[in-house]
Amino acid sequence: MTLPEFGIFLISILTSVTGQFLLKTGALQLGKVNATNWLGHIFGMLTTPALVAGLCCYGVGAVAYILVLTRVNLSVAAPAASLIYVFSVIMGYFFFREAISLNRAIGLGLIVCGVLLVIWKK
Repeated sequence: MTLPEFGIFLISILTSVTGQFLLKTGALQLGKVNATNWLGHIFGMLTTPALVAGLCCYGVGAVAYILVLTRVNLSVAAPAASLIYVFSVIMGYFFFREAISLNRAIGLGLIVCGVLLVIWKK
């Protein structure tokens, strides 16, 4: 993966992670869904700014990822996209005070090592 390809890929990753952050923020604003409030939640999803912005970020991330796919093999781009998981867990820790267990930290480390092996050029 060349530097320009990596730059587009990074835009895809960061906008997708930002989208996840905004979707989580919007979901917290909505509250828990149950059998009696599901219809109101669907309307709320369409009118909650954080959720709409999160979906827009996902859209930008998808467009950037498509641009990456025009330049990079799927066998490289798809595994590398798993970095979204790493950034999402880190974001959950810092912004939503979600715990990172030892098993999760090891798993994240393995993901990073796997991505490095997949994108490494000799």
